[in-house]
Amino acid sequence: MNKRRIAILGSTGSIGTQTLDVVRQHRDLFQVEMISANNNVELLAAQAREFDVNDVVVCNEARYPKLCSLLEDSGAKVWTGVDSLCSLVRSDNVDIVVGAMVGFSGLRPTLAALEAGKIVALANKETLVAAGSIVTRTMKEHGALILPVDSEHSAIFQCLLGANGNALEKIHLTASGGPFRTWDKRRISGATAADALKHPNWDMGAKVTIDSATMMNKGFEVIEAHWLFGVKPGRIKVVVHPESIIHSMVEFEDGAIIAQLGCPDMRQPIGFALSFPGRISVGNKKLDFAELGSLHFEAPDTDRFPNLRLAYEALERGGNAPCALNAANEVAVAAYLQGRIGFYDISRINEKCLRGLNFAANPSVEDIFETNAEAARIADGCIN
Repeated sequence: MNKRRIAILGSTGSIGTQTLDVVRQHRDLFQVEMISANNNVELLAAQAREFDVNDVVVCNEARYPKLCSLLEDSGAKVWTGVDSLCSLVRSDNVDIVVGAMVGFSGLRPTLAALEAGKIVALANKETLVAAGSIVTRTMKEHGALILPVDSEHSAIFQCLLGANGNALEKIHLTASGGPFRTWDKRRISGATAADALKHPNWDMGAKVTIDSATMMNKGFEVIEAHWLFGVKPGRIKVVVHPESIIHSMVEFEDGAIIAQLGCPDMRQPIGFALSFPGRISVGNKKLDFAELGSLHFEAPDTDRFPNLRLAYEALERGGNAPCALNAANEVAVAAYLQGRIGFYDISRINEKCLRGLNFAANPSVEDIFETNAEAARIADGCIN
């Protein structure tokens, strides 16, 4: 195939660096045209030099002078601000946009890429959580394509490729259970951020790892699955699978289930999205069933992990409710990482913001941004 030209939104984070590792193994297939970061200009500049990147963006304008100095003797063009991102992802020099930014900040550039009819390899789950109806409508109106990068949604997508057009009956979304799967509620209540960051299976960024510990990450994935695959909330089931070998399953009306399996390594779904519909090697460990021995499953506990219940509630309510939940969670998780609140304060703040929402059943883009700001203010007020 011709070289695919890639823009990576959030190249210095966990997904971004793993995307570059896939590219590093296949320079004959991919060319990195644009990369961006919020603050880490040192790593961003090193990436720009290694991959001979044309356009480099730092979203934090205060870091722009430093990035300019780091790249002054290179051929890269240096930009700053989200407006620059939105402009660059529309470029004719970009075929695939990897959405690896963390949080609500990924919404505007993702919409810009979809409006330009791009392929978006989406790892930024908050984009679909906050504005799923707007994002999917924009994709359809402009002939764009979203390829899921989350391991669970990539697994569902891969399973559906083998469905021969048969409609799915149910999605089984697997969850590792996080670091507190076996802890009782009293012990969890005293968990520090350092405890929560010790994920047993996956190497992820801090925000996603905390969300995994609270099971908000899985709740957001339920919302994502609804928008990506058009499945009603009651037909999306979460099952705890501590080995993280089955990444998700699809069930059909005759009871047959197709599952996608593999060792936990985000490079596999990243590589699949970049090379779709083909497959490429990504240097990951291959699954050995004899070595594995057995797999385990259990039901999720929404008493110990109430964020999962709140996500279902927000999805059932619809409108701007998921956006409010996401905004509250971003603020609460940041406070928890700073040691300002306790573990269960996250879900308490999330619930308060969801209950106090100024509801909009059919939100516009402007409504989504207003909801995000309003819920963040309420959450911040709860903390302070």
